Amino acid sequence: MSEPSALAVLAEKAGTRFILALFVDLTGKPCAKLVPVEAVEQLATEGVGFAGYAVGAIGQQPRDPDLMAMPDVASFTPIPFVKEGLALVHCDPHVEGEPWPYAPRVILKAAVARAAAAGYAPYAGAEVEYFLLRRDEHGRLVPADGDDTAAQPCYDARGVTRMYDHLVGISQAMNSLGWGNYANDHEDGNGQFEQNFEYADALTTADRVVTLRYLLNVMAAERGMIATFMPKPFADRTGSGLHLHLSLRDTATGASVFPAGGDADPVGLGLSKTAYSFVAGILEHACALQAVIAPTVNSYKRTGAVASSASGATWAPTLPTYGGNDRTHYVRIPDDQRIELRGGDGSANPYLAIAAAVGAGLDGIAHGRSLGEVGTGPDTPFPATLLHAVEAFEGDDVVTGVLDAVGPGVAEYFARLKKDEFFAYHAAVSAWEHDRYLTAI
Repeated sequence: MSEPSALAVLAEKAGTRFILALFVDLTGKPCAKLVPVEAVEQLATEGVGFAGYAVGAIGQQPRDPDLMAMPDVASFTPIPFVKEGLALVHCDPHVEGEPWPYAPRVILKAAVARAAAAGYAPYAGAEVEYFLLRRDEHGRLVPADGDDTAAQPCYDARGVTRMYDHLVGISQAMNSLGWGNYANDHEDGNGQFEQNFEYADALTTADRVVTLRYLLNVMAAERGMIATFMPKPFADRTGSGLHLHLSLRDTATGASVFPAGGDADPVGLGLSKTAYSFVAGILEHACALQAVIAPTVNSYKRTGAVASSASGATWAPTLPTYGGNDRTHYVRIPDDQRIELRGGDGSANPYLAIAAAVGAGLDGIAHGRSLGEVGTGPDTPFPATLLHAVEAFEGDDVVTGVLDAVGPGVAEYFARLKKDEFFAYHAAVSAWEHDRYLTAI
């Protein structure tokens, strides 16, 4: 009798009865099959099949062979706080035995491998911002907490306390998984929250963002709420970002390459020349990067806000600039351990966002790019809409190259997908147009 697989051992130890074999498409939509533990060995060795075209944005047509979702045992995550006996495992889609080039997790793994070839291991932290909403008697979206009406609700102790059960439930879930939840707060918009966990290697953090979004969705729904990561659900309130904290370690020593240490610090913010070149690469490719880290029509209601939110600030960058501990910039450098990329939002696919950011930064290192004065950046127009961002993306060989790293055609497919999204939005007639034009002439 053969030895049980590592996945079977973990499932038995956790008391698992069913496993969600999960992956996301290019938009970040979570897709899964529920696999009984009795079939765990088949899952471990053969994966589980999906009709790829039915999945959504993952580069397949109805005629194509099945996607086989192959589990990554290291990502096995028991989630009994959702359903007793339930676990999930993140999977890498394969087609006919090969990693599928359109699979976001496969793309990030390729970016990590490219970084390793250059001697670096990318690490990431992520700030997952979201709104908790419900529909009122007229069908309008409103904060789930009816008393959340303050003009400046950020960090309000009363707002946190009113949402105590939800926040504690998520916090305890994260800590039971060993993520190290260290803060839970009310953010700047009415109904908006953030729950933080410790940073990790790039792939682990991306997996955790996907897992957390799933947990927030299902656990909020159990309490009659809608958890949304939509970048800008309300025109007059702060939008939801997905701020990424990025750093690199030396693969040989495990030490961070970001602190200046004994090296000269040409900018004065405590980072090494390598780290500054990494930042310069991100700024150089910022406009194209936005198509990946702010990938929806709604994203540009956040970064392109023409008026402040009710609280007085939008907290979203409007130019590709960098600065020190200053949250008005595209790249913030809060200390000598990391940088914070603030251009991304809640609609970003974490695998693609981290992969593209790392790819842009590595390009900066490879070309020895340097930064201008603090507070400056490239003299290029920041994308005003998704269409502008996609056009910048199409003209950027570095960022498109990240998406095409496992196979050609992915970047072109992604650009077409996003253009179709923009033109579908553009074709819709809105209430704003009725108000503006119906009796104007």
